[in-house]
Amino acid sequence: MKRYMGFIGLLFFIFLIIFTSCSDHLIKKAMSGDAEAQYLLGKSYYDGKGVKKDYNEAFRWFKSAAKKGITEAQYWMGNCYYEGRGTKQDYNEAFRWFKAAAEQGIAEAQYWVGNCYYEGRGTKQDYNEAFCWYKPAAEQGLPEAQCSLGNCYYEGRGTKQDYNEAFSWYKPAAEQGYADAQYYLGICYYDGKGVKQDYKEAFRWYKAAADQGLADAQNRLGYCYVNGQGVKQDYNQAFRWFKAAAEQGIAKAQCNLGLCYANGQGVKQDYNQAFRWFKPAAEQGYAPAQFNLGICYDIGKGVKQDFNEAFRWFKTAAEQGHAGAQFNLGVYYDIGKGVKQDYREAFRWYKAAAEQGLAEAQNNLGICYLNGEGVKQDFNEAFRWFKAAAEQGHAYAQFNLGVCYSKGQGVRQDYYEAFRWFKAAAEQGHAEAQCRIGICYLKGKGVKQDFNEAFRWFKAATEQGDTYAQNNLGYCYENGKGVKQDYNEAFRWYKAAAEQGNEVAQCNLGNCYYNGQGVRRDYKEAFRWYKTAAEQGYA
Repeated sequence: MKRYMGFIGLLFFIFLIIFTSCSDHLIKKAMSGDAEAQYLLGKSYYDGKGVKKDYNEAFRWFKSAAKKGITEAQYWMGNCYYEGRGTKQDYNEAFRWFKAAAEQGIAEAQYWVGNCYYEGRGTKQDYNEAFCWYKPAAEQGLPEAQCSLGNCYYEGRGTKQDYNEAFSWYKPAAEQGYADAQYYLGICYYDGKGVKQDYKEAFRWYKAAADQGLADAQNRLGYCYVNGQGVKQDYNQAFRWFKAAAEQGIAKAQCNLGLCYANGQGVKQDYNQAFRWFKPAAEQGYAPAQFNLGICYDIGKGVKQDFNEAFRWFKTAAEQGHAGAQFNLGVYYDIGKGVKQDYREAFRWYKAAAEQGLAEAQNNLGICYLNGEGVKQDFNEAFRWFKAAAEQGHAYAQFNLGVCYSKGQGVRQDYYEAFRWFKAAAEQGHAEAQCRIGICYLKGKGVKQDFNEAFRWFKAATEQGDTYAQNNLGYCYENGKGVKQDYNEAFRWYKAAAEQGNEVAQCNLGNCYYNGQGVRRDYKEAFRWYKTAAEQGYA
């Protein structure tokens, strides 16, 4: 073992002598004014190869070589000024030196001149000029320039938007292993822009970039695993990639990681951890995370319930145009939760969300118009918004649309249309709609009279605790409609509804006691229930 270590040490000593002598020779040549040697010495100091890294010395030697026309030195001068290495950061000087080298055909310099124009650093922002400089660098095969040229085509900056051209430039850069290009190529495949949509290819390129540590690609890869796009659905893998990106500070990934914890996908459900990850994403201004943080405060999951804080975060996200937050903000104003009740503000935020197509907001906006809350009463507008939400399958809106048709509010009265929309809502389990469907069958409004169907729908609604359905089920039992007459069952259902405050059932229960149907006759009880119903205004 000792002899082996001695051999390695001897090799290192010989190598050091040779390298040092080369460095001495280079230094002597540089000091004698040899421009090429000055550049190489500057690069040695810059990279810390053969000499201790020293940006000040690197800059000094680059400057000497650059002034003598060494194009590589001019490029590195630009780099020093751009990064503030060995000299004070100065984008104007950086641009000047990059341009000098670029004009002599140095691809890296052309790329950086393009960047300066694109970002407006050291020169006025000019996408056309940026495009013009990226192109020759890209044509020389520089992957960074190929990727940037692809971005120009993709965004339509400095040239006409052309997804095919964007794809054609991302691909060679990606094939050279350039992570950013691999990521953008993945987006092209995912969205089907410039190439036929292909989730498997999208996944392949996202993974290539993600494996190199590109955070945005790691987040996108997480999406693929969550949705099973291009790869078998795997929440554990999704969690792993979201976490990798989140730890690099990517707001979207932090939000997605929070959702994994909130939903228990790929990790044990943990609202504290969900809140922890939503918060930094929200503080970076990411609206979906702000919305989710508001939800945490609203329901008290992962943090103490605080309606004021929920309101604050909903408002922040709503002001960025997040439809869900706009809706929730409307609800807060509507019921005075975390803020003073204000129907006008509720209307304003419902409208903002409704115009983005959010069905819940469209339904609530319809209610505002129907009741004249926060806006002048307008049945036509109420109908319009209920219809928009109903056509998206929103059960409450379908029910409300049915009511409009039934009463002729905002539309010509049409019992058949009313039935159609009540049925759509009823089939989604909407209890009031199920009760209304029962009434339609009972009375033959909008549909052929059918007592059996009436009974069936009343029963479905009673199982959800709807008191009007319980009363109507009592009516069916009392009168033998769709079921064998049974006064005991009639009494039972009238009583269930009456005890929950249903005034019609209270009157019917009074009748049961008065007539001794399903219960022993009791005028005092009959009087009590009649009085209770009357006090609620039942004629």
